[in-house]
Amino acid sequence: MKYPKMILFDYGHTLLYESDWNPVRGNEELLKYVTRNPNHCTLDEVRKAAELIFEKQIECVRKLGYEISGQVGNKVLYEYLGMEFSLTPLEMEIIFWNGASMGAIMPDADTMLDFLNQHGIRSAVISNLLWSGAALTERLSRLLPNNQFEFVMTSSDYFMRKPNRILFDIAVRKASVAPGEIWYCGDNPQADVEAASQVGVFPIWYDNDTEKDYKDRSKERIPQCEHLHIHAWNEMINLLEKLKHESSV
Repeated sequence: MKYPKMILFDYGHTLLYESDWNPVRGNEELLKYVTRNPNHCTLDEVRKAAELIFEKQIECVRKLGYEISGQVGNKVLYEYLGMEFSLTPLEMEIIFWNGASMGAIMPDADTMLDFLNQHGIRSAVISNLLWSGAALTERLSRLLPNNQFEFVMTSSDYFMRKPNRILFDIAVRKASVAPGEIWYCGDNPQADVEAASQVGVFPIWYDNDTEKDYKDRSKERIPQCEHLHIHAWNEMINLLEKLKHESSV
């Protein structure tokens, strides 16, 4: 295991999590900006249409390993309802997302990022996410204002989802660092850990119990590759300090 020049991170349940998630509340916030609603759609009608578009249609594509942009999803949803807004597509993403959940920091993620910054370890993000990299960047900047992420990649901007290795290949090329000098941290044993390993990046399995959805994780299995398994960010900080010390003696 080499001291890294750069560490890449997953987003959800790695850096931040969606506390008290409520999509109805997100739609309620969006409706404050409606400029046209000829069919007089109610919040409940928006909810039902959102379930049709996002949970039944878009989810079918996601299960195949591909992604449809949330901005496209919103376009389909609100044209289906005949509604218009006084917002840009990006503003619609952010207002909905913040309304559904303002987000929260995973324990000590801010402390860990401060450590990386202080020790000159570069950082970036790769996330399976319906929302755009621009929307995620806004959220990361709001909740982790000291971050120095060089780039933020979301699957919605690249039409494919982890564990597709193309996302990791792109990240390595954007980093301009040899894969063996990069670590990748994520909470999913397959989409994060095994996926990073296939391109030569060293994977860290961040397995923390904060707001953990065990139903979604019922099909996960122990990663079938070399990796480091941690439960808290201070474990990685301690390891980095140890590797740094060993390299200096």
